[in-house]
Amino acid sequence: MTIAALSASISIAALAAPNDSSRLPVRNTDKMPSLAVLTSLEIQENRNRTINRSNTAATPAPVTKANPKPKLQPQPKLQTKPKPKPAADNMSAAELTRKDEQSDRTDDISEGQAVAAPSNALSIDSSDPFDFAPSDNKQLQGFNDDTSIKSIEDIDGKKHTTLNLSSYAKQVNEATWSPNMKVNSAMTIKMQTLLDWNHASPGAIDGGWGMNSKKALINFQNMKGLPATGKMDQNTWDALNKNIPANKPVLVTYTLTEDDINTNFATTPSGSEAKSKMKGLYYQDIKEMLGERFHMDVRYLGKLNKNKDYQAGETVTVLNTRGPLKERITRVVANKADKTLYAYNGDKLVATYPTTVGSDSTPSPQGAFKIVNKVKMPWYKATVNNGDQKKVHMLPPGPNNPVGIVWMGLSKPSYGIHGSPKPEGISRQASAGCVRLTNWDVLEVYANIENGATVELK
Repeated sequence: MTIAALSASISIAALAAPNDSSRLPVRNTDKMPSLAVLTSLEIQENRNRTINRSNTAATPAPVTKANPKPKLQPQPKLQTKPKPKPAADNMSAAELTRKDEQSDRTDDISEGQAVAAPSNALSIDSSDPFDFAPSDNKQLQGFNDDTSIKSIEDIDGKKHTTLNLSSYAKQVNEATWSPNMKVNSAMTIKMQTLLDWNHASPGAIDGGWGMNSKKALINFQNMKGLPATGKMDQNTWDALNKNIPANKPVLVTYTLTEDDINTNFATTPSGSEAKSKMKGLYYQDIKEMLGERFHMDVRYLGKLNKNKDYQAGETVTVLNTRGPLKERITRVVANKADKTLYAYNGDKLVATYPTTVGSDSTPSPQGAFKIVNKVKMPWYKATVNNGDQKKVHMLPPGPNNPVGIVWMGLSKPSYGIHGSPKPEGISRQASAGCVRLTNWDVLEVYANIENGATVELK
């Protein structure tokens, strides 16, 4: 993917949520034009697409005395192998959206609700709440201690170095912006990472300048009171780099540990009944786990680490993730048109996150609500509608739970802010009326917001 949507003047660098706002005015996005106006949400992620087109047109027969007029003769049917589906790397944003929507449609859940534990479900839903068998008690033990569930948060103590970096990784780390520079992939990754460091999240970092990245740059400019052009300039570059050590690397090497390798992994089955029989909806493999831990699209992780076996003691190249947000969040605004969650401390915009807010079939309610409960590693009570009969299945916690690893319920029953099992689809997926974030972004909100905080849905 390239940064075709970005104009010639771009740049990047990063800030870890600076507290000093004396030099740059703070802008409240409530008073700003809609982000959907500032940047088209139909932007295509300029991915290389290989489309195999078969030549099925009929060819004219040769002109002869016996055949004075050319006639179309059908081509003989050729025995060909089925065309391979385009790889995810080569899909356009529109194709990825269709893929996400098709995946969502294969889910058999007609309605559902996150709960702290299966026993809580008995008093929540009136649609035949006893039509399920709670999981065995042994399965309820040890979730908070499970390494596959803790791994996304367990950043401290993970040793990163800059040893044995590839020439590409070094190019990313050394990338710097200058006026009229040519767009390149090293600058793209650095820009996405620095925006992430500044808590203007671009979602899963993938090396492509798409919809979420452009929104993140505009959001960062709004946070710092800069003209929200979505283009890099010297003032934006300086603001991104303020308070960031000049030698802080974007790409680092990480040595895989025995704990990483011995994490519980399991393929996520399709269908609620099959999911309910799992001990946990774990990461499916170590690449998915590392992708979420380091805020990376799994495909980009794979590109950086070709021919790796992912064994203990092996080093892999990963992103140097952001530090914690050092701001309280007292209010959030989820804007469906912008596909963005705005986080405020009072009237000060302190962080933004790409999000999915409802869908055409299940729109989110509009208005102001309160956060009434916060649940980490929630269970999910899935109601499956089979004609006139409904069945309820309790889906266990884990990063591949339908609401990810965090649920923050609203004063509007059954609605909340939660994570996602498919971070790369954020802003393209549909949700059942809720506000969906990547698992790492929702953890940041969870850590800085309290029950009673206001949630505005627009």
